[in-house]
Amino acid sequence: MLDLTSVDLLDAFTQELKLCKLKPDEHVVVLSEPTSRGDYVAAAFGAAKACGAHVIAATVPGGNPSPSDSTRTGAGPGLSAVLGDTTAQDLLKAADLVVDLTREGFIHAPLQQEILRTGTRILFVCDAPDVLVRNLPGPEDKAEVLKGVNLLKSASVMRVTSEAGTDLTIELPGSKPEFQVGFADDPGRWDHWPSTMVLCWPRFSEGRIVLSEGDILLPFKEYVRQPVTLEIAGGNIEKVSGGAEAHLLNTFFDDANDEWGRSLSHMGWGLMRTADWFATALYGKEELMGMDARAFAGNFLWSTGPHPVLRRESYAHVDIAMRGCTVSVDDQDVVTAGRLVDF
Repeated sequence: MLDLTSVDLLDAFTQELKLCKLKPDEHVVVLSEPTSRGDYVAAAFGAAKACGAHVIAATVPGGNPSPSDSTRTGAGPGLSAVLGDTTAQDLLKAADLVVDLTREGFIHAPLQQEILRTGTRILFVCDAPDVLVRNLPGPEDKAEVLKGVNLLKSASVMRVTSEAGTDLTIELPGSKPEFQVGFADDPGRWDHWPSTMVLCWPRFSEGRIVLSEGDILLPFKEYVRQPVTLEIAGGNIEKVSGGAEAHLLNTFFDDANDEWGRSLSHMGWGLMRTADWFATALYGKEELMGMDARAFAGNFLWSTGPHPVLRRESYAHVDIAMRGCTVSVDDQDVVTAGRLVDF
């Protein structure tokens, strides 16, 4: 882990806001809650000033209405203080760029789409300082993720296989291919620093997913210790079997009491070459959101719960990051046995 100073953070946030194409005289809102990191608020504020922007630091009361605290998963609906306050909402809609330093953000809340439709850019930041600095994106990353998005847009099928036994077929038409690149540079763009990945929201998938030892379950931030087999039919998890982690997943889905909890959500692969697979083991669970795992170069990332294409609202959101998979798009490998392929 790096020993970072306030100067290092200011420099990193300044580089990040420049990637967001922050222009002089644009308006920035640094959004935080009482539990947000004060050094991040100061760094974002100072970086916006260094770019010549107008900046307001807005602190709103903390608290996620429902479900209970989800340990920085981004799965919740967002802050009650903003969801129920039109004045706060108007402030965010009036900004050119919002630097969101809150615990959960508004990733799955309809309000976020309202804000984005006004042209506001949103950058979500929620990981440890050295994770941010180590995974600071570059302008060249956008061309690479867009290449993957364009491949998905023109393809019919994505297939994921592994030596462990995964064999999943995913239908791509209508799957709304998207990306995260780590900076928000286009009007109405939400993005997440750090993150570099390609993803989509398939309507249908069939087959089997086999989790191997060392794959990562999020939001639990736990490594799989015994193989887990998930049978998939019609885009839904029909059966979960295996050891302790299988029991953990089954219990989570049952306790969530959410009709979409066992339905597959987004899927894709990571492109963040600076990511550290073992970061999840090196920090306390409250210190990071887990983007090293989610965006790790050559991973296969899939999830359950919310699905904007099918208009499913759900907070039973599980992300599972897997290594060692082969991901092919219309028979063209983009990942081979966990290694990125240049296509």
